Amino acid sequence: MSGDLFATSVDTTLLYEKETYAIRGVVFEVYREMGCGFLEAVYQECLEKEFNRCGIPCAAQQELKLSYKGTPLNQTYRPDFVCFDSIIVEIKALSATTGEHKAQVLNYLKASEKRLGLLVNFGCYPKATVERIVL
Repeated sequence: MSGDLFATSVDTTLLYEKETYAIRGVVFEVYREMGCGFLEAVYQECLEKEFNRCGIPCAAQQELKLSYKGTPLNQTYRPDFVCFDSIIVEIKALSATTGEHKAQVLNYLKASEKRLGLLVNFGCYPKATVERIVL
C-alpha cells in the first residue's frame, strides 16, 4: 500500500502551551521555596502571591454557577484558581491523586465551559506534580 494512504496531519501543539508553561514555573518555584507537607491553603496563598509577582492573571476561588436543564442551582463550584481566564488550576497536598480528584477538575471544566485544567499536587516528594486534564 502507498505511504500516502496513511499520511495524516497531526496537530502536536498543546492547548495553552505558553500559559501552562508559565503556571508550571510558578508551581515549581513555590515547591522549591516551601517543599511538601503544608496544607492546601498555604500553597494556595503562595501561588496567588507568585502568580501576581509573575504577572499571571488569576482569580482565586471564583464561583462557578451550576444549572440543571437550564434552571440555576443553589450549589456552586469554586476551583482554587482560574488563570488567564482559560485554565482551571486545582491544588492538592496528598501523597497521590486519584480518579476522584481528576473527576473534580473535569466537573470544574464542564461547569465553567473551559477546556483545560491542571491538577497540581504539592504532597509528592521530591517534586510537585502537574497533570493536564483536557475536556
